[in-house]
Amino acid sequence: MSSYKIPVIPGDGIGPEVIAEGEKVIETAADLFGFTVSWIDLPIGAERYLKTGKLIDEEELKELSRYKAIYLGAVGDPRVEPGILEKGILLKIRFYFDQYINLRPVKLLNGVETPIKNKKPEDIDFLVVRENTEDFYVGIGGRAKKGRTKNDLELARELYNIKFGLDIEHDADEIAYQIGLITKEGTRRVIKYAFERSMERKKNLSSVDKANVLSDIYGFWRGIFNEVSKDYPDVKTSFYFVDAITMWFVKNPEWFDVIVTPNMFGDIITDLGAMIQGGMGLAPGGNINPKGTSMFEPIHGSAPKYKGKHVSNPIATIWAGSMLLDTLGEKKAAKSILDAIEQNLSQRIALTHDLGGSSATNEVGDAIVNILKEMN
Repeated sequence: MSSYKIPVIPGDGIGPEVIAEGEKVIETAADLFGFTVSWIDLPIGAERYLKTGKLIDEEELKELSRYKAIYLGAVGDPRVEPGILEKGILLKIRFYFDQYINLRPVKLLNGVETPIKNKKPEDIDFLVVRENTEDFYVGIGGRAKKGRTKNDLELARELYNIKFGLDIEHDADEIAYQIGLITKEGTRRVIKYAFERSMERKKNLSSVDKANVLSDIYGFWRGIFNEVSKDYPDVKTSFYFVDAITMWFVKNPEWFDVIVTPNMFGDIITDLGAMIQGGMGLAPGGNINPKGTSMFEPIHGSAPKYKGKHVSNPIATIWAGSMLLDTLGEKKAAKSILDAIEQNLSQRIALTHDLGGSSATNEVGDAIVNILKEMN
């Protein structure tokens, strides 16, 4: 019998409430499919930071590296300045474990309404593979003001290639700059992963960029995509500019099967994907290192105004738990959880307010547990 130890970061806001339901469903699946799960609870988040100033340290990261999967609730608290928890915990974990793939299934389940007129579950079922460690999220940037060092101003001139008579020293009080950076190795590996996932599905892969304007960085991306595509002659490929693909998500989502995108564009289009699949309460995500430690979470935030009210939708978190089990190799259990989620939705057994129901968070978890038992 397989046995798994899974670190859990319940986090902030509604995080502990939705994680509790995810744990409950995973434990049921473990009993039904013949494996065991034990949880390692980690008090990482706003409360500890406010008391001690501690985010996540090297010892904790080393401890987490012993495990294949981390289960995360949510991070974020209005008492903490925006960015501190997100950068100091979430991004630090992603970069430390080189979780270079952000995996987002965009799938309309039976029983869920989409805001797109006349679209059905068979029309909205695609996978977004977002590069997760490069692009404009590498944290290289800054500001330059009048009176700052000559090096600041020279760097600013070089970055923005100012050739139009603007002298920053005299004509601009202050500027800000951010560098987007992608590497050949980082780009190639995420594109290769997307091709492999495409081979498992409908052999239809779309790449997103903005090479018509940001030609240096995203022309580079597009060139590497073309190189990798030569190894996958059976996969149909296409290119979309990021502004165009948001339009086609709404008009013709059935065109898409697997999508691969740089980090920033992936961040944008997956929120749109969440809306067309029924809302943030139904949107899971995985931060993946195929050969290392991955992390699974709902993509919604900590929603602090709903903390303690037990009205939040736990389905995204439960679905993220299904993705976690799939990564551990427990594929039958993972599929069974998703099937139980869909049955609950289609039969409207227990739904939270965002889906037109009045069930509490734990009642949704209980319903999915009961369906799992009945199905297996």
